[in-house]
Amino acid sequence: MNTKESAKKTLVTGVIGEDVHIVGIKIIEHALRNVGYNIVSLGAQVPQQEFVDAARETAAAAILVSSLAGHANVVGKGLRDKCLEAGLENIRLYIGGQLIIGEQPWSETEKMFKEMGFDRVYPKDSDVNQIIKDIDSDLK
Repeated sequence: MNTKESAKKTLVTGVIGEDVHIVGIKIIEHALRNVGYNIVSLGAQVPQQEFVDAARETAAAAILVSSLAGHANVVGKGLRDKCLEAGLENIRLYIGGQLIIGEQPWSETEKMFKEMGFDRVYPKDSDVNQIIKDIDSDLK
């Protein structure tokens, strides 16, 4: 995706639920801005409905959810349904970070979040460049 194409894409970002761990999403936001994306950063402790409202108001192409507290399997459940109810059938949902508490094979964690409606799921040590490549590919 070239800069002109990506400049047309708005992404809503934030840290979901009670989580205050914002450094990871800030790094991703910076990298995405550098390649031309318009970022609507909601900050930390963002309720699901705020993600949906911001995406609808800005005609966003995607929502990027960060969670490092390990409760994403609780606070992220139902986000896809809220998007559908708001008429955001085509919005892409991304989630990443320390998504669960405890040890579980990554394949099981990824499967759980995809079943919840997330299009892409990233562990806490993901490569920012890979995330950008995935977003570029998904939003063509």
